[in-house]
Amino acid sequence: MIYGLDTSIVLRLLTGEPKELALQAVRRITALVDNEDSCVISDLVAAETYYALQFHYKMPKGDALSALMLLGKDDHGIRFSGATGKVLQTPRLSQANPGFVDRLIYAGYQQEGHAMLTCEHAAKKLAGVEVVGG
Repeated sequence: MIYGLDTSIVLRLLTGEPKELALQAVRRITALVDNEDSCVISDLVAAETYYALQFHYKMPKGDALSALMLLGKDDHGIRFSGATGKVLQTPRLSQANPGFVDRLIYAGYQQEGHAMLTCEHAAKKLAGVEVVGG
């Protein structure tokens, strides 16, 4: 079976806080992987986790992105669904403009074959994007 992980689980895995709940999450996921089940993290959960790590845990952007990348490695039994894995491969993503979440939005539309409309001027460098007001 494939289990989709919620942001609350992903944050426990990445922060280890609160300790007892984090240990329970690790034990449950380990049991799933040992049973040959797998876990996925959606684009929305990745984005929410990224912001929560920065806002609530005061983690710098680069560290938050690195934590997500480590979690999505195949050897953990956890993978990303959607575009997150590909977007995390963007060189210098922590300084990129458009940034991680904007690129997730863009990639989601691209996967559906849609063009994107935005007011964000930085997005004009992406193919298939129309910038309004600039």
